[in-house]
Amino acid sequence: MSKDAGAEEAALLKDTVESVLVKSVEMPPEAIIVKGYDFNNGVDHNALLSSFLTSGFQASNFGMAVNEINRMRAWRLSDDPIAEDEDDELKDMEVRSKIKSTIFLGYTSNMASCGVRETIRYLCEHKMVDVIVATAGGVEEDFIKCLAPTYLGSGNSLHPKCASGFELDGRTLRLQGLNRIGNMVVPNENYVLFESWLMPILDTMLDEQTNDGVLWTPSSLIRRLGLEIGKLPSGKESIYYWCAINDIPVFSPALTDGSIGDMLFFHSYKRTALVVDVVGDIRGINMLAMKARHTGAIIIGGGVVKHHIMNANLMRNGCDHAVLVNTGQEFDGSDSGARPDEAISWGKIKLESKPVKVYAEATIVFPLLVAQTFAKDGPAPGVAK
Repeated sequence: MSKDAGAEEAALLKDTVESVLVKSVEMPPEAIIVKGYDFNNGVDHNALLSSFLTSGFQASNFGMAVNEINRMRAWRLSDDPIAEDEDDELKDMEVRSKIKSTIFLGYTSNMASCGVRETIRYLCEHKMVDVIVATAGGVEEDFIKCLAPTYLGSGNSLHPKCASGFELDGRTLRLQGLNRIGNMVVPNENYVLFESWLMPILDTMLDEQTNDGVLWTPSSLIRRLGLEIGKLPSGKESIYYWCAINDIPVFSPALTDGSIGDMLFFHSYKRTALVVDVVGDIRGINMLAMKARHTGAIIIGGGVVKHHIMNANLMRNGCDHAVLVNTGQEFDGSDSGARPDEAISWGKIKLESKPVKVYAEATIVFPLLVAQTFAKDGPAPGVAK
């Protein structure tokens, strides 16, 4: 090789090295170092979940969600400066220290169908959230579980070759009178029991509307059903029993989109004129948001529950904190898959907020989120709060 060729290759090599290894900027001292949990330290579930923040990917999003929930729970009005036009009563620091963030919790129907129901019930039983938004299925599946159980599709003699339940054959299930929700099944008999329980209550509600002038809304209907389910031996297992007892309003803007809607349909042919006013509820949830000094939103899933909470907070120029847990993607333009930044553009989340979206399946993530937040300072087992 000639000297000229060697010099040319050396120059090319130098350029290549500089291209491949561009000089790094110095990382700032506050930069977080990626590090996971070391099982040489034994099995410490709290330390394991705490390590998620520095593990990267969705584990880090989980850790950020924990921090965001703890921030919304820790906020007090005493954290904010006193405005010149503040009410005299709210100038007292002791009073201000007792005013907390209003926490909205939203979830889709599958969360009541699966075991996350018990996690949600825990939050409501101990009044750890302030407002609920649920789909029709998120309401009725809770009541139905107080009447009869939901089952895993696998691990039974009816479907001996079934591995997980997700692959169960729809035609076979239809002929067996079983309805599939993912890898779970609900017998049609459960809905027969639900109809037998609900119809007499609807009769009584219609009588109260006719004779006493009671104006029913979806939230007042749900509250009534929560009180009624509490009369059963299994009633305290219900999310909505505890919502009724603890005065947690439950909004379900699409209440007719499910079995409750079917029952209202059938009841309207048996006895006409029962009215459920949705306008009363949109006033209700919007005013709750508008009157709140500070709000946080925790939303499992998407669709109507996500938008209903976000839209109510639009009335106050956005919520102060937001944690979203779902598997939706933004590329189809759906509200369900939209990142929190899209909600900021609409004024549904405040500009200065630090919202977090965890891209994960909620049956795994949501109980762990509660374990690292609400449950850490919750009442001891068996003790009411």
